[in-house]
Amino acid sequence: MPQHLNRIQVRILTRPLQSLHFVFLQPFGGGLAGVFWIIVLLQNPIVTAVKGLEAIAPLVRSVEETPEPISTEVQGIIPPWINGKLLRNGPGKFEFGNTHYNHWFDGMAMLHQFKIEKGQVTYMSRFLRSDAYKKNSERDRIVMSEFGTLAMPDPCKNLYQRFISLFHMDPSDNANVNFVKYKRDYYVSTETNFMHRVSPENLETLEKVDWSKFIAVNGATAHPHYDHDGTTYNMGNSYGSKGFLYNIIRVPPEKTDATDTLQGAKVFCSIVPANRSHPSYYHSFAMSENYVVFIEQPIKLDVLKIVTCKLRGKALSDGIYWDPKQETVFHLVDKHTGEISSVKYYTNAICVFHQINAFEEGGFLMLDMCCSDDGQNINNYLIQNLRKSGEALDEVYNTICRTFPRRFVLPLDVTSETPTGQNLNTQPSSKATCVKISKDKVFCQHEDLHGEDLHKYGGLEFPQINYDGYNTRPYRYFYGCGFQHLVGDSLLKMDLKGKTLKVCDKGTFLLVLDAKTMEELGRASVPVNMPYGFHGVFNAAI
Repeated sequence: MPQHLNRIQVRILTRPLQSLHFVFLQPFGGGLAGVFWIIVLLQNPIVTAVKGLEAIAPLVRSVEETPEPISTEVQGIIPPWINGKLLRNGPGKFEFGNTHYNHWFDGMAMLHQFKIEKGQVTYMSRFLRSDAYKKNSERDRIVMSEFGTLAMPDPCKNLYQRFISLFHMDPSDNANVNFVKYKRDYYVSTETNFMHRVSPENLETLEKVDWSKFIAVNGATAHPHYDHDGTTYNMGNSYGSKGFLYNIIRVPPEKTDATDTLQGAKVFCSIVPANRSHPSYYHSFAMSENYVVFIEQPIKLDVLKIVTCKLRGKALSDGIYWDPKQETVFHLVDKHTGEISSVKYYTNAICVFHQINAFEEGGFLMLDMCCSDDGQNINNYLIQNLRKSGEALDEVYNTICRTFPRRFVLPLDVTSETPTGQNLNTQPSSKATCVKISKDKVFCQHEDLHGEDLHKYGGLEFPQINYDGYNTRPYRYFYGCGFQHLVGDSLLKMDLKGKTLKVCDKGTFLLVLDAKTMEELGRASVPVNMPYGFHGVFNAAI
């Protein structure tokens, strides 16, 4: 690879026919400044106003899979040294027969592959052959409950069987959130205890894997972190004899044999919730060089409601609520010893789905996250809301709290000698404050990682850095999606030096950008309609 082209990142932007475009991010190699992006877009001009929003219903309609690779039409130049497969995941089917899902998160997992080789691009997609997909397909109706949809009892069962089924809800294996890696294998994951190992070559569903067969957890996030040696960290809940616990998981980097999946996984730390009957929901967590950081936020799980949801005729989502009276707590766990810091770091009620980065510097832990001040947004992503148009769609959008990048500074050396009532942050690089207010409590106020110009783009989510080069380390640039609509509609580049912003708004094609300048290098038209998805990875050719 030429030296001046040794810093790359790959990203994907999608949008449907007759609608605006949407952004997804995924890294490929890379360095600090000169970074390339690959962006897939599907059609129409971008919407910039909060009134008269363009309908996005095509993004949440069922589509057909494309099981064989199809060619794209390339214009310009896609750098020929970018070789590999961009793998993406998200919902792609929203009904079976006369039954339909209520929530966007419920749709059946559709796996996407963009194969990039010698300047050319092919596309293919396949539905994950999960048990949920197969059972629903066999009966042509929804028979397995999802996050926002309660499946009705099977009318073919007798009355007693239907009654008993009300007391038992099987967790779904509809792994539609992310592609993740464990021991060099690719899996698709949601937040239950089930994952599926898949082939990056043809998207074939290979093997269902159950976390609970290896460690005492009832699920795990779809956003693990990776050490440089390949060791993987994740978090999962458990509901056992010790009550509800947040568990930090470590998975070794190598297989012991060809059949190895999660063998050797360990729970190396368990954190007790502030309220065991109302623990916090979390979508991800942060990790620095020496610490795992768990954010206990005021999005709460009502355990009683959740365990009785089927009996009450309610979906799982009915047991999740936002409590703005609760503070947010940052828990630090030593990655080497599993010891939980006795010092707890607090801030006001915030909602966090994705972290940007975390690193240690000068005795402080810098924690960068995308935050909003209201955690009720999850309830707005009902299918019926996403398929609205006109003023009804504008009204939904205008009720959503915007998400912005923020930095919290956590002092690592708080002792009994540390003074109270004064700002402990001595790092000149950040204006965030952290004040010791009692023996083991530090209250933190964030610093904004953006300027005023980000407001007109609707804030920023789906953050991404050059993970291999800068995760757990000081960094300068990150990328994300602007949200001038219910879902991302632009690609943003943030420069922490000066908090400056660059924006890309484009049309219908896979787009290759020089991410330093955000100038276009090439494009490849994708000839099929695609639904909006969530996350993915780049599988580089070796």
